[in-house]
Amino acid sequence: MEYQTMTLLLKKPHVHRSLIINSASSPSYIWRKYISHSCHNNSNSILKSSLSLSKNIHIGRITGGCISPCMRVVTMATRSNTTNTESRNVKALVTVKQSDGGLIKNLVTSVVGNKHLVLELVSVDLDPKTNSQRETIKGHAKEREKNEKEVQYEATFEIPTNFGKVGAVYVENEFDKEIFVKSIVIDGFPDGPLHLTCNSWIQPKPIQRLFFTNKMYLPSQTPTGLIKLRENELIELRGDGKGERKSTDRIYDYDVYNDLGDPDINIQLKRPVLGGTKQYPYPRRCRTGRKHSNSDPSYETRDSNFYVPRDEAFAEIKQLQFNTTTASSGVKAVLESLDAILSDIDLGFVSFEDIDTLYKEGFQLPKSLDSNRLTLLQKVIPKLIKVTNDSQNLLRFDTPEALKRDKFFWLSDEEFARETLAGVNPYSIQLVKEWPLRSKLEPQIYGPSESAITREVIESQIIGYTTVEEAIQEKKLFILDFHDLFLPYVSKVREMKGTTLYGSRTLFFLTKQGTLKPLAIELTRPIIGDKPQWKQVFTPDSDSTNLWLWRLAKAHVLTHDTGYHELISHWLSTHCVVEPIVIATNRQLSTMHPIYKLLHPHLRYTLEINSLGRQVLISAYGVIELSFFTKKYSMELTSVAYDKLWQFDLQALPNDLIHRGMAVEDPNAQHGLKLAIEDYPFANDGLLIWDAIKQWITEYVNHYYPSPSIIESDQELQAWWTEIRTKGHGDKAEEPWWPKLKTQKDLIDIIATIAWIASAHHSATNFAQYAYGGYFPNRPTIVRNKMPTEDPSKEEWEKFINKPEQILLECFPSQIQATLVMTILNLLSYHSPDEEYLGEFIEPAWGEDPAIKESFERFNRRLKEIEVIIDSRNANSDLKNRSGAGIIPYELMKPFSGPGVTGKGVAYSISI
Repeated sequence: MEYQTMTLLLKKPHVHRSLIINSASSPSYIWRKYISHSCHNNSNSILKSSLSLSKNIHIGRITGGCISPCMRVVTMATRSNTTNTESRNVKALVTVKQSDGGLIKNLVTSVVGNKHLVLELVSVDLDPKTNSQRETIKGHAKEREKNEKEVQYEATFEIPTNFGKVGAVYVENEFDKEIFVKSIVIDGFPDGPLHLTCNSWIQPKPIQRLFFTNKMYLPSQTPTGLIKLRENELIELRGDGKGERKSTDRIYDYDVYNDLGDPDINIQLKRPVLGGTKQYPYPRRCRTGRKHSNSDPSYETRDSNFYVPRDEAFAEIKQLQFNTTTASSGVKAVLESLDAILSDIDLGFVSFEDIDTLYKEGFQLPKSLDSNRLTLLQKVIPKLIKVTNDSQNLLRFDTPEALKRDKFFWLSDEEFARETLAGVNPYSIQLVKEWPLRSKLEPQIYGPSESAITREVIESQIIGYTTVEEAIQEKKLFILDFHDLFLPYVSKVREMKGTTLYGSRTLFFLTKQGTLKPLAIELTRPIIGDKPQWKQVFTPDSDSTNLWLWRLAKAHVLTHDTGYHELISHWLSTHCVVEPIVIATNRQLSTMHPIYKLLHPHLRYTLEINSLGRQVLISAYGVIELSFFTKKYSMELTSVAYDKLWQFDLQALPNDLIHRGMAVEDPNAQHGLKLAIEDYPFANDGLLIWDAIKQWITEYVNHYYPSPSIIESDQELQAWWTEIRTKGHGDKAEEPWWPKLKTQKDLIDIIATIAWIASAHHSATNFAQYAYGGYFPNRPTIVRNKMPTEDPSKEEWEKFINKPEQILLECFPSQIQATLVMTILNLLSYHSPDEEYLGEFIEPAWGEDPAIKESFERFNRRLKEIEVIIDSRNANSDLKNRSGAGIIPYELMKPFSGPGVTGKGVAYSISI
C-alpha cells in the first residue's frame, strides 16, 4: 500500500479511546459520532471541515484517559486503492462469562439489531514505509453458542500476508451493558493459534479495550508495533490523579488513609489520617477521589462508593460469600439483630454453659425481625442462620475445631504455649537474648524500666538449669513481649468505657520434650496522673487464689496476642503493606511483562477485600473498634507498629525467624537454618513453602534475566520498585534496609518476599481464626476489667475470692462483642469456591514458554510432595506441638484445600 501523510493541529478533547476509520464508513460521520460519545466539548469547526474528506482516512490512535485541553499533532495517512491480494482467513473466538445474576443472559437475550463485539487485530510490526502503526483489521464477532457459564462469539478476518504477526486485539462492546471477557483465541495461522487471556470487564462503547497476546516481552524486547501501545496502556491505568473514580474505571493511584473516620456525621468519629506525616506513617491505599469533608478538608467523606478498579472486584461466586452490599449492610444487620435479642450491649455471659448454647441451641431471632433483614443475614452468614422444623430462625454457630476435640483446651497452659508455635499467630514468639528484661521507654514518663520478673521467679522453675544466664545461653527461654508497644496506650485505653489494658511480658521455658512451658506473666500499668507505676508477676501456682489470678492474667495476655495478631501480624503485615504493591504493579508493569505475569496471581482480590475492610472492619465504630481492647486507637496503633517494627527485608520467612531469634543461619542444616525450637510447626512447614516459592521464582527470573545488566536497564521494573518504595511506602522511602535492585538475586529476593507475604504469611494468620478464636475464651478480643490485685477495694477483693469464675466471665467480651467477632472470624476463615491456591494451576502465559512450563510443573509437584510431608509430620507422635490427644494437626501450610472453613490451603493471594 502507498500512503500520503498529512498533519493536523487539533485541540485535544476528553478522549476515552482511539479511532480507526475504514473504507466502509464516511470519515466525517464516524468522527462526529466518536466526538459525541467521547468528548465533553464539541470538536472545533476547523477539525470538522478538515475531516470532511471523501478519501479513506487512517487517524493515528489516541489512547489514554482524561487529557487536558492543549494542542496535539495528529498524523493522518490516506490510503490509495492499491490492495494486496495475498491473504489468509483466520477466526477469532471470544469467550464471555455468563453472569450468575443474569447480567449477561439478559444482555444476550435482549439484543436487537446488529450489535456485536467489534474486534481489531493489531500487528506486532510498524509499517516499513511510514514507520507508523499498521492499519488494524476489523471484524464483528457474533454469538455462536452459549451455555449456563459462557457465551462464545466468533469473528472472521482476512489478513494480508504482509500484515505480520498479531500482537494485540482491540475489543469494543456494542451492547448496552458491561461484559466480562475471559479469553480470545485466534486460529488459522501456520504456527498455531494465538491466545489472549483477558479476564477483564469491558464497558459499552465508545470505550475500546486493548488486550495483548500471552507472549511475554521485557520492555527492550517489545516488537516495534507494540511499543507505543505498551506505553499508552500504562498511562491510561495511572490516570491523572484528578476527580472521583467511578466504579467502571480501571485507574490505579495512591492516597492516604483519610477515610476511616467520619467527622461530618459526628466529631466522635474523627480518626487520625494515616500516612503522609511523621506522626502517623503508613502504607498507601488506592485512591477513590471522593470529595473532602466539610468539617475537616484533610478527611475524605465516606459514602457507598468505596472504589476499586473494575477488574479488582470480586467475581460473582466470591460476592455470594462476601460482597459490598452484604458486607456493609450485613454486619449492620448482625449488630441490629443481636441488639434486638440482647438489649444490653455490655451484657456478658452469666456462665460457661451460656457460652455453650451458642453452638448447641443458638440465639432465637425475634419473630418481629424484618424479613428483609433476615434474608440479608442469611446471605451474610448462611451457615450460621439455622431454620428449624418449627420455623424458628436461630443464630447458631458451628463448633470450632479446637472445641470439638477438647472442651477444656482453652484452660490448658500447654495449649496456651503450643499455640504460640502452631496457632493463628506464630509471629510473636521470640527468643530471650538479654537479662535482666528491661523496657526501652522513658522511665520519667512510664515508670521504672526494670522488669518485675526476677531470677528467683525463673530459676525455681527451669529444671536442669542452675541460672537464668545458663538457660539463655542454651536458648531455652522465650517471650511474648507486648510491653513497650502497648504501655504508651494504657492510659488512653483506660479512659474509655468497657475496656482496659496493660503492658505485658510472658516468659516460656523450652522443655526436654520440645514443648514450651509458661513460667511467668508480668502486667504493667504505667504512671497515670498521680498514680505510680504498678506491675505484678503471676505464675501458674497450684493454690486456688494464685491459680485464678494466673487465669485472669493469661486472659489479658491472650487478648494482647489476639489484638497484635489481628491488627499487626494479619492486617498491617499482609493486607495493608501489599495494597501499594498491587497499585504499583498495575501502574508500572505492562501486562506483557514477565514479572507482571509472575506477580498477578498473588494480587487477586486484595484491593477489594481491603476496601471492604475499610467499610466495616477497621473504620470508626467498625467491628474492630466495637470488639477489640484498643477500640478507637486500633488503627493508630498499627501506624506505630509500622513505624517502629515493619521492615520489608524482614518479611521474608528466614529473615523473620533469624530476627526473632527463632533460627540461626547454618549451611549444613535443612533450608540453611537451624531452628531454636526444632518442633516449631509454622516454621518447619513454612520453610518448605518458602523454599518451593524461592526455587520457582529463581528459575523464572533467571530465564528472563540471564544477566544483571538486563535488570538494571529494564525501565518498567526499575520504575516499579522505585514507586513501591517512594510512593506506596513513601513514609519509609529513606530507610536503609530497602533492598537494591541490581542483580538477579536482588529481584528473586524481592519477588519471593512479596509472594510469601501474599500467600503463606496471610494464610498462616487467617484461615485458622475460627478454629481457635471461634471459642472466644481461648482468644478474647477484649478484657473489660483490671486485675483484682491492682489497687483493689475490699468489695472487689471479696468478690474475686467468693466468685472467681464470675470475675473471669465479666472480663470476657460482652455477648454482642463475642458473637459479632465469631461471625466475622467464621467469614474470614472460609475458602471461597473460586479460591486459587499456590501453584495449583498454571497461568496461560507460562504454559506458552516450554522452559517456564516445565519449571512450574516442578513447582506444582513439589507442593504436592509438601502435602505428604506435612501429613507425615502430623502423624508423628514425637512432635508434641502438632500431634496428641485433643490437638488440632497443623495444616495451615498444606498448599491445597476445598471450599469452606478447612484450616488449610495456602491461597495465592490476600483474597479474604
